[in-house]
Amino acid sequence: MARLKENDLPKAKLSASSLNKAILIFKYAEHHKWKFYVGLVFLLLTGGTALAFPKLMGMLVDCVKEKNLSQANNIALGLVGILFLQSFFSFFRISLFVNYTENTLANLRLALYTNLIKLPMQFFTQKSAGELNSRISTDINQISDTLATTIAEFLRQFILIIGSFILLASINMKLTLMMVSVVPLVAVAAVFFGRFIRKYSKNLQDQVADSQSIVVESLQAITVVKAFANEWYEIARYKNKISEVVKIAIKGGNYRGYFASFIIFCLFGTIVAVVWYGVTLSINGEMTVGDLISFVLYSTYVGASSGGIAELYTQIQKAVGATERVFELLGEEPENININDNVIDKIKGEVIFKNVAFTYPSRKEIQVLKNVNFKATFGQKIAIVGSSGAGKSTISSLMLRFYDIESGSILIDNKNIYDYDLENLRGNMSIVPQDVILFGGSIKENIAYGKPNATNDEIILAAKQANAFNFIGDFPEKFETLVGERGIKLSGGQRQRIAIARALLKNPSILILDEATSSLDSESEKLVQEALETLMEGRTSIIIAHRLSTIRNADQILVLDKGIITEQGTHKELIEIENGIYKNLSNLQFADF
Repeated sequence: MARLKENDLPKAKLSASSLNKAILIFKYAEHHKWKFYVGLVFLLLTGGTALAFPKLMGMLVDCVKEKNLSQANNIALGLVGILFLQSFFSFFRISLFVNYTENTLANLRLALYTNLIKLPMQFFTQKSAGELNSRISTDINQISDTLATTIAEFLRQFILIIGSFILLASINMKLTLMMVSVVPLVAVAAVFFGRFIRKYSKNLQDQVADSQSIVVESLQAITVVKAFANEWYEIARYKNKISEVVKIAIKGGNYRGYFASFIIFCLFGTIVAVVWYGVTLSINGEMTVGDLISFVLYSTYVGASSGGIAELYTQIQKAVGATERVFELLGEEPENININDNVIDKIKGEVIFKNVAFTYPSRKEIQVLKNVNFKATFGQKIAIVGSSGAGKSTISSLMLRFYDIESGSILIDNKNIYDYDLENLRGNMSIVPQDVILFGGSIKENIAYGKPNATNDEIILAAKQANAFNFIGDFPEKFETLVGERGIKLSGGQRQRIAIARALLKNPSILILDEATSSLDSESEKLVQEALETLMEGRTSIIIAHRLSTIRNADQILVLDKGIITEQGTHKELIEIENGIYKNLSNLQFADF
């Protein structure tokens, strides 16, 4: 799922229910709440000084008629004072709101990530990483902008509109009624017209993006285009698309022209009408020139604020929607994991599956495992083979309690796995998967992930046992070498050996190897297999295998077919079963030997 841009975020209807949910965000302010309340005080002071400015400007202009230079000087000094106070109040308003917002959202981000990382695997199979990342980035950024500026600006504009109307009425009621009947309507019409133009511009951008996708697709698949001699087809496809772009762009240009004409004629025409009527009233002695100047400035406040407040209201709607989505994640039930440095109670490592059945929650129509039974005693190597989709990797997922079993039981040292604390259960297991995921830090940090408090000597020993020490030594930065995102700077065999070193350092009682060598070349497989032999010593190993050559020496091999263990025994025993699944697999793989 593509990440939403902030302008594309869905809006929420403002209701008592949605606002109550949004207000929950304030509990994350903790001891920073006072900054929000003090910021509101400075907001009121900012609005008050802004409303005083037009009044003093009008009084300054009236000094011309009265020819009172001393009063003009005093009013001018008052205006300078007003500007200074407004600057002072604005600084503290912005500073306090930003300070409050950043501290509140830091707590919210931490709470969201803490809950997210503790959610069960079932949740992550139903949500994409892009969607979840959008919650932490785009949604919280929207909330951040709203708390830091939008709410304050919305309240300031609201204060200016209400205050300006009151002061306009106090200056001249006739002119106020005339202005109220025209200016807000024109301002609101301008807002809606402007929003229509923006939507049309977005449509144009989408069409341009579509035309670019044709270019990207055809260049990425240039060998296919050339092989089919379809250059003419791609040119025609691109020509049709850019023709559509031209039509939409020209139409959009016309709309922008209409909008510019509307602004020039209607909005400025309205200002002319208000000033004309005000001049008429001034000539008739119903108001002074200074009052007219003040009136025009207050009218400008009303017009500008009426136009701006609609957009601010939209931003608040988006923020409320973003808050609801964030709290949906916070409301998800996490696994019972204690995030601390608890000492892991070492287990022996005996594993028993008793009549285990399992169905994935997202695919309830297919039972993946059906009455699976097997036993692995301490130190044994148990291999599981079968075709893709037979349920091999599911067994390892159930041992790690990524999912809850449907029926039956799994025992570790004759104790049900659901009677173990999760961190203690998983702390006694390590998994080396086929596709190793490394974190973007250094080699040292990735090895130490299995034991964060490990010493340098322990990390070096683990690297040596994993056949990783030599290639690490070839890098200029040695153990401080950055592996890149997901370990992209290392080869597949190097990543596997880092993963093995990570598992060795953890020193698990139960080891799970999930097709750990199936994607490697022969040379890398030999080095990794040697490291795996070291890793499997003195612990129970569950080996999910694709290459049967890696499991010939297993103590027991389980053949899984459509969720059922159909064959069980050593390599020698299984190879003697006439028309057996294992024998057929073996004949296929070893045909060249």
